[in-house]
Amino acid sequence: MGLFDNGLKGNIFSGLAIGIGAAVLAPTILPILVGAAKPLLKAAIKGGIVLYDRGKESFAEVGEVVEDLVAEVKAELAEAADHPEPPQA
Repeated sequence: MGLFDNGLKGNIFSGLAIGIGAAVLAPTILPILVGAAKPLLKAAIKGGIVLYDRGKESFAEVGEVVEDLVAEVKAELAEAADHPEPPQA
C-alpha cells in the first residue's frame, strides 16, 4: 500500500522520539484542549435541548390540528348519517 510504504520504514528512534515528545507535551496541551472543548460541548448540548423542546412543541401543535380535523370529519359523517340525501334519478 502506497500510503504506508514510507510511514512504516522509519527506525525505532524516530518513533520513540515522537512518543516521548507526545508524552512530555500531553500534560500541557490536554488541559488547554479540554478548557476549549468544554464550552463548545456545553453549547452543543444546550442547542440540542432547545431543538428537542421546539420539536416537542411543534409535534404537539400538529397533533392538535390532526385531532381537530378528525373531529370535524366525524361530525360531518354523523350529520350525513342523520340527513341522508335522496337518491339521484
